[in-house]
Amino acid sequence: MRRKTNKICKQSGVIPYRVRDGKVEVLLITNRKRQSWVIPKGGVCKGMTPPDSAAKEAWEEAGVIGRVNTEKIGAYKYRKRGNIYRVHLFWLPVDQVLEDWPEASQRERIWLDINHAAMIVKENSLKRILQTSKEQVKV
Repeated sequence: MRRKTNKICKQSGVIPYRVRDGKVEVLLITNRKRQSWVIPKGGVCKGMTPPDSAAKEAWEEAGVIGRVNTEKIGAYKYRKRGNIYRVHLFWLPVDQVLEDWPEASQRERIWLDINHAAMIVKENSLKRILQTSKEQVKV
């Protein structure tokens, strides 16, 4: 009997950030059920690069716009409904925070110090990326 091999679904996401009073703040959003804090992410859209697709997710899920840094800062995996997802992450310096966006009624968002953000996200590998990559942010 053959074991089913799980296909790894590719996603891209961003860590939206801004600099306030010389300190870096990152934006977290809730998942659709508003149960946990996450970053904007989703499947890579056909015909788009991972950074461009991640920017689209940031607009749809978090209502933020900016120019994604195309240098990957890390990747993490998570499981959902029996599938394994691998998320490639990019920094997104936020230029614009919209009052209305596609998923505004489904999500909450919060700006936090990067260390606090690392404490409240659920995925351990995302925690590590937040904790170790903060030196890469351009202040």
